[in-house]
Amino acid sequence: MKSQLYDKIVITGAGGMLARSLAETLKQRGVDAIPLGRAALDIAEENSVQHMFREHRPTLVLNCAAHTKVDLCEDEPAKADAINGYAVGTLAMLSREYAATLVHYSTDFVFDGSSKRPYRVDDPVHPLSAYGRSKLLGEQQLQAKPPQRWLIVRTAWAYGVGGVNFPKIIVDRARQGQPLKVVDDEIGSPTYTLDLAQATLDLLDRDANGIWHVTNSNQVSRYEYARAILDEFALKTDLMPITTADWFKIRPKQARRPAYSVLDLDPIARLGGKPMRPWREALRAFHEEVDRRGSF
Repeated sequence: MKSQLYDKIVITGAGGMLARSLAETLKQRGVDAIPLGRAALDIAEENSVQHMFREHRPTLVLNCAAHTKVDLCEDEPAKADAINGYAVGTLAMLSREYAATLVHYSTDFVFDGSSKRPYRVDDPVHPLSAYGRSKLLGEQQLQAKPPQRWLIVRTAWAYGVGGVNFPKIIVDRARQGQPLKVVDDEIGSPTYTLDLAQATLDLLDRDANGIWHVTNSNQVSRYEYARAILDEFALKTDLMPITTADWFKIRPKQARRPAYSVLDLDPIARLGGKPMRPWREALRAFHEEVDRRGSF
């Protein structure tokens, strides 16, 4: 690792899955980070962000803070824009002022799902939801006020220990004996946060800059993903495929999601990096981590 870049690392959104994975991965590399949860740093408050930079003078900021409740963002678009959008501009501006590198995490939800091939970083963006629009706003804010070095890491279907995520929901409901209905016409690539953390540091070590797509390899429908989770955790319950159109009849106020949001991972290989393992292998590793820790 390059010592100057990793001299003083701040991780925002410290209570989340990805922040935990980043802190753990850095620790395994012998690097300590400063994890800051919302009580210590509210990125939507400029004074709070200014105080953080004055106090810690970070050389690297890993921004994991976000309003990630996709459906709730439909009812709270201003809050989503403040946290996922304008706050990123503040982080970018101050990162430039303090000569810090900024890594910001974005999402496949900036796309509309109409593509017939994996999305490239330069493909047109067209978010369908308030959440997607707020995350795109964050990307735009960063690029309008860029620090000397920055990364936007778009990822998808993230899960890991220490948060609410799709595998946890499937396992919890199956253990309660609840029948499950899962859409079978939504295609993407699940991403294990420990793998995403490792890939982020690899990008930094390879002097990457700009926008990158980072997920586990291969693609799957939500329904087949749910079935794989049940198989992995040796659980049985009624699992029924359902179309997105029928799901909207059950939950008409939910956010629209891209039907196809597989991301193109080829640029990482061209940089000399190693593509992340297939999502099914990552799910097995997640199960092993859950067993080691004794909980989700």
